Amino acid sequence: MSYIQGFVAAVPTANRVTFRAHAQKAMEGFHAYGMQQAAECWGDDVPEGKLTSFPMAVKAQAGETVVFAWYLWPSRAIHDAAMIDAVNDPRLNMDTNPMPFDGKRVIHGGFEPIVELGSRQMGGYIDGFICAVPKDGRETFRSFAQEVDPIFIEYGATWIMECWGVDIPDGTVTDFRRAVLAGPDENVIFSWTQWPDKATRDEGSRRMMQDARFASIRMPFDGKRMIFGGFEPLVEG
Repeated sequence: MSYIQGFVAAVPTANRVTFRAHAQKAMEGFHAYGMQQAAECWGDDVPEGKLTSFPMAVKAQAGETVVFAWYLWPSRAIHDAAMIDAVNDPRLNMDTNPMPFDGKRVIHGGFEPIVELGSRQMGGYIDGFICAVPKDGRETFRSFAQEVDPIFIEYGATWIMECWGVDIPDGTVTDFRRAVLAGPDENVIFSWTQWPDKATRDEGSRRMMQDARFASIRMPFDGKRMIFGGFEPLVEG
């Protein structure tokens, strides 16, 4: 089964070009060790929240932009082997390719896809989502996504991935669980929806707000703790 590494980081906005170069080198390196595809997406429409949000998840400071990223591997075993084999690769070494952001505030984890609709297109516009769901609610969430996601496709989305947490480490400063205030009986969902462009996303979202089908759909998680935002792909491979 495919394995997804999910990341969220706060990057100084002034470091956009430096971050792009850093991410491009890292992406090339991981491709050499078996990674299939990846995207680093730069925050464009990332709202502040009262309870949870992307900026709160990574303790973003003034002058920082949130980055939402995923790396897709053929399997967890290939990913784990790559982490060992690549340790001395200069493209992946922190001494030779230093991170132009605070690594202590990066949240990261491993996920497996449970629902995929459509197909990836290069470029476009990305809506990223993270939410907390009951640990015993995997199939309930899958059923929910299989009911809701086709509506997004109907209104113009081109690709949707819903991923279930399988390796969510606790962080010292931040982590995925704290990002959505997950309780001990909850797991984390990491997902994204790709649109052809922001205009299509905005119009599709507006029309979906008026779709009566959503009135009868019950979310199997606490929507008040879901975090979301819009991102522009910056580095893809």
